[in-house]
Amino acid sequence: MKIKELRELTNQELTTRRRDLKQEMVHLRVQQQSGQLENSARLRLLRREVATIETLLSERRRAAATVAAKN
Repeated sequence: MKIKELRELTNQELTTRRRDLKQEMVHLRVQQQSGQLENSARLRLLRREVATIETLLSERRRAAATVAAKN
């Protein structure tokens, strides 16, 4: 997914997406260890998307804390 699409998702949707991506990463790692993985670049893409999601969630938590501190 592109960053623009990810920004439109809610926190709950992002958390669910992150969980699904991590599960897929586990399956791909198992395939890699058994020599069945055909597209090793997919692991890298998943890692990057998980990092992007974690960054978005962190930014949102930080923004919410800043708003709460101002009030």
